[in-house]
Amino acid sequence: MFSVLAEQQGATTGSLLMTFIPLILIFVFFYLLILRPQKKQEKQDQAMRENLEVGDEVVTNGGIVGIIFSIKEDTVVIETGGDRSKIRVKKWAIAKNETAHEEETKK
Repeated sequence: MFSVLAEQQGATTGSLLMTFIPLILIFVFFYLLILRPQKKQEKQDQAMRENLEVGDEVVTNGGIVGIIFSIKEDTVVIETGGDRSKIRVKKWAIAKNETAHEEETKK
């Protein structure tokens, strides 16, 4: 009687493990294909924003193209257009730095 119960528990444990293996694999692939590259991109964007310099040509998330006029702690003043109008934006709103720096060209 005990051997029959032991066999049933072993079969239940094995089938339970086989049920969770695909779920675990889905989480592993989700992490490797989505979360890791996203975190890497966020780190690159943060590094780009920290290395902004006066005179860099930048593009904001809203599509505004301009040249950095001044930099504060969390804001940047951008000079845009032919009439040299100035716009103050948050650093997180800068999507791309169009100016190539020496460190980037050496890589």
